[in-house]
Amino acid sequence: MRVRAGIIVAVLMAFGVACGSNDAERSRLDVMAASSLATAFEILESEFEAANPDIDVRVTSGSSSNLALQIENGAPADVFASADESTMTKVAGFLVPDYRVFATNELQIMVAPGNPKNIRSLADLQADDLIVITAQEGVPIRGYTDEVLTRAGVVANFRSFEANVGGIVTKITNGAADAGIVYRTDVIATGSRASGVDIPAEQNVVARHPIAVLTSSTRRDDAAAFVAFLQGLGRDTLRELGFGTP
Repeated sequence: MRVRAGIIVAVLMAFGVACGSNDAERSRLDVMAASSLATAFEILESEFEAANPDIDVRVTSGSSSNLALQIENGAPADVFASADESTMTKVAGFLVPDYRVFATNELQIMVAPGNPKNIRSLADLQADDLIVITAQEGVPIRGYTDEVLTRAGVVANFRSFEANVGGIVTKITNGAADAGIVYRTDVIATGSRASGVDIPAEQNVVARHPIAVLTSSTRRDDAAAFVAFLQGLGRDTLRELGFGTP
């Protein structure tokens, strides 16, 4: 799927604004976002800054569980976007009530370009001759993966456990693994570097991505504006990137 030209134009506009502005005069907004949202937030950051040239958005990406731990330990941030609601609930005491689900996602089996191992279903992930990988326990994609496999009655032969979904994507696109379950948007973002195998609707799950302003934020108005942007103008971009909307 191609990102529409308007997104690219917005990115270039934002870059021009940023280069022509004095960073000292811009209000910095720190956003923590799940690694599954990293590509989308790079684009959304630039689009938001193009519409709000006085705000400098800084996005930190990582596994939702790790970002939540940082928040609990007092890491400074204004906005938190998680890959699942469970992680968001764990840090509810650090959030301005209530969090909002701004996007949805589905899961796919990611394989090498052209699917050379001929992986057709979740059942194929049980094969001993495949290098199938997933994420560590506690990471949202692992929770979603376990739910999908339980629905399918499959026990996958996992050979490696990554820190986040980005680690799964990297190993498959680098040829270090044959398959792994990731978000559909991850497959789209790889372009020609990977292929996706659909999971039947009765076995798949709908991943819900929530976002919230942190109580520790000293820029709550700007943070709220960023959240509102994702639920408004930003939705067109999210759809182009393969996300669903709640």
